[in-house]
Amino acid sequence: MAKIFISELARRTGRDRKSVEALLQALGQAIRLHCGDLDTVAVPAFGNFIAVKHDEQIVTDRSNGSRLLLPPEVVLTFRPAGKLRKLADNHSDE
Repeated sequence: MAKIFISELARRTGRDRKSVEALLQALGQAIRLHCGDLDTVAVPAFGNFIAVKHDEQIVTDRSNGSRLLLPPEVVLTFRPAGKLRKLADNHSDE
């Protein structure tokens, strides 16, 4: 799937495959960097990447009753823009 996506993106932008891969890697690194700082990253007409921090918590293992400490984590969620949702809905009707 990734190879097909990169090839299609290269074809549509008129760039070579390596430069498209480099751009996508740079985009991914920028999103990780800013979302790691709990910022929201908005990509116009595409959507928002939102970082949500879950605090550490103590859970109980139901099988043996032992208690475990789960470390804090940052979860990345994506909310597509309305324009992207409309495109996806129109594409799924075909």
